[in-house]
Amino acid sequence: DPLEIDRNGDDCVFQNKNRNYSGLLLADQLKMGEARIAAMREAMGDDADIIVEIHSLLGTNSAIQFAKAIEKYRIFLYEEPIHPLNSDNMQKVSRSTTIPIATGERSYTRWGYRELLEKQSIAVAQPDLCLCGGITEGKKICDYANIYDTTVQVHVCGGPVSTVAALHMETAIPNFIIHEHHTNAMKASIRELCTHDYQPENGYYVAPEQPGLGQELNDEVVKEYLAYVIK
Repeated sequence: DPLEIDRNGDDCVFQNKNRNYSGLLLADQLKMGEARIAAMREAMGDDADIIVEIHSLLGTNSAIQFAKAIEKYRIFLYEEPIHPLNSDNMQKVSRSTTIPIATGERSYTRWGYRELLEKQSIAVAQPDLCLCGGITEGKKICDYANIYDTTVQVHVCGGPVSTVAALHMETAIPNFIIHEHHTNAMKASIRELCTHDYQPENGYYVAPEQPGLGQELNDEVVKEYLAYVIK
């Protein structure tokens, strides 16, 4: 069943680290990948959106191959098809498919986004506020993206503090598109780190209205974790 983890232990199409997908995909690899996307579309119906997350595991040519194979399944976003450092290659991928490209979690400061935006290689920018330079720099990236009609989905793969920071950013910009709700946000060990457990209801978040970010660390839980002081 393409919807289940396969017998080799791969939890998605291109996650097996022992294989090299940076060149050209072989026929069986393309068939496997397309079969899984087709199964998802059939199971979810036509009213659900599918984001294909590649984690930069493909090369330029293999990313184009796979995009062409799955275009017919109405993919909402093609996320990180290749590493964003080479903006020329990202532009080549973008111009070779009708699927909107999303990237940005590995791009830092507005300068890391400059060529991606000016070459109009991406449809969705995904700045991580914990990595891109903070809230102020993240806001500049969002405004920069808006000039090129590029929407924003803040990358959220951390804890409750990064979640509320993203929510505040997304409510303050005109080009917000969707919020990332990662599986980490549902883990008990993550949810107990802070005093407020913000979770979506019926597919929507409500941004906090308390002072600051509207979040505080749970000192009783945090003190159980190891702390290292670097001098």
